[in-house]
Amino acid sequence: MIPWVQLDSAKTPDGGQELRLKRRGTEFSIMLGTNELMNSRLSGSEEALAKLSCDRIAGRQQPKVLIGGLGMGFTLRAALAELGNDASIVVAELVPAVVAWARGPMTDLFGGCLDDPRVTVAETDVGRLIRSEPAAWDAILLDVDNGPEGIVHKSNDALYSLPGLGAARTALKPGGVLAVWSQAHDSGFARRLKQTGFVVEEVNTRANGKRGARHVIWIATNSPRS
Repeated sequence: MIPWVQLDSAKTPDGGQELRLKRRGTEFSIMLGTNELMNSRLSGSEEALAKLSCDRIAGRQQPKVLIGGLGMGFTLRAALAELGNDASIVVAELVPAVVAWARGPMTDLFGGCLDDPRVTVAETDVGRLIRSEPAAWDAILLDVDNGPEGIVHKSNDALYSLPGLGAARTALKPGGVLAVWSQAHDSGFARRLKQTGFVVEEVNTRANGKRGARHVIWIATNSPRS
């Protein structure tokens, strides 16, 4: 069997943990300690995050989409495939090394999607972009950490709190969509989405087609304010 080779490492934003990029043949893995955060063979649920979101905003003119978390680019590539040439996508990635890996060792995996004229990569906290402008986005896709129960950076928890969800709703256009990827079901998070005023749909999906681990995607629609 081909052994894993570590290509690079980077500190998490709080400096307390280390992300490691590994490769085995053509397969890539990003690890946090003993936890595998993502693997290039398992893209199904990240792609579903984009497809479900884009379905909800189909037909909009010049849609603006914000993606939180670059990862291995699965969500970005799926969104580009679903959206027309008039769309614009901003990808917020907090760890600069992840962007460097995308443009370096994982270039082939990304397939040139970072050079698509519809794409802007911002090395910043997605929460800052969410709070920067009201009614700015048709869809906000969050594939940050492992979902509401983050393990990489505790400040990510603020995205999934009541104030964070309120900020996301303010940042969305009427009828816009907040889509959230999670490793597992979280009844408390689903309840907070509803408390914020979203119309919520919970979708179960697989990491790899009909196989692999089960993941959860919440599709939260910005309903009219009463």
